[in-house]
Amino acid sequence: MIKVLRLGHRAGRDDRISTHVGLTARQWGAEEIIYSGEKDKNMLESVEDVVDRWGGDFEAKYENDWKRFFKDFDGFTVVLSMFGEVLDKGMEIIDNEVEDEDDLLVIIGGEKIPSWLYEEADLNLSVGSQPHSEVGALAVFLHEYNSEMLYRDFKDASIEVVPKAHGKEVKDLE
Repeated sequence: MIKVLRLGHRAGRDDRISTHVGLTARQWGAEEIIYSGEKDKNMLESVEDVVDRWGGDFEAKYENDWKRFFKDFDGFTVVLSMFGEVLDKGMEIIDNEVEDEDDLLVIIGGEKIPSWLYEEADLNLSVGSQPHSEVGALAVFLHEYNSEMLYRDFKDASIEVVPKAHGKEVKDLE
């Protein structure tokens, strides 16, 4: 199971970006996103609304004590940033150390990631070496890790996109 831990959500300021983190995690195969920082019921409901309409097994939840959550997590932990092991080498490490049945916790910042976390995680992974968005880092990482998730069906969806070269079409499945 892939879980994403988003550090430091700020209600009112980060609503859109935090929602996009959840949507990106869902699209590329994560089964859960855990937000820390300020509790924001509206942002969680936005993610849940997408899951209700577009389907899939995905859960968004809030964790007040993310440090305890991290320390109690039983699986492989990876911090995404612009620091750390380069992406290609990091993916080799993950391929060698993470079994299909293992849980994977992907940690991304909203706030500054504490320096101790770079040491404590199983892998500190650089997704590019320049400042960038946590949404972009998550999308690149999950695509590399789970590329087959790009085009897949989501169970219990009530709507879906119909692929087209021009225009756009959404099909009602109910």
